[in-house]
Amino acid sequence: MDDETIVDLYLQKDEKAIFESSTKYGTRLKRISFNIVQNISDAEECENDTYLSAWNSMPPHSPKQYLFSFLAKITRNISINLYNKNRAQKRYANIVELTKEMEECIPSPNDEVCKITETELTESISKFLRTLAKEERAVFVTRYWYSEPIKEIANKFGISGSKVKSMLMRTRNKLKKHFESEGLEL
Repeated sequence: MDDETIVDLYLQKDEKAIFESSTKYGTRLKRISFNIVQNISDAEECENDTYLSAWNSMPPHSPKQYLFSFLAKITRNISINLYNKNRAQKRYANIVELTKEMEECIPSPNDEVCKITETELTESISKFLRTLAKEERAVFVTRYWYSEPIKEIANKFGISGSKVKSMLMRTRNKLKKHFESEGLEL
């Protein structure tokens, strides 16, 4: 079933929308969640919570042209919230590793005054991603949006793990320079 039809089902509050979403995107959504929470039952819970959130979000949203992205963003946010809740006092390597990698290039406001807004940062990152070659952009997004491990990215793109690491490092450095050229404070 196509995305427009699925969204129409959500808008009509037809429960078939959840079944169709699960059939079409369930495996991918569960994978995104699992990469964050590292527990299959938690990932399944996040997937189910995604459908409930989508159900409650339509209307006013009507993501006919970007249903997967809409659901993936919900899944990712729910998964990160669950991860933080379950591990409030612990620091687990998966998220900590990704955070440390990105700390080098993402502008960080001081504690007193936020120097950039989330919207400005989002627009700047989107602009930057459009400048990258297709493979470079795909590797970057796969690592930092979908939280895929280096080894799996290497297998997915048919390149070595060391090439993935060096590509990500070069891309982070480019991102840092991009932020500086945009006048975003680091």
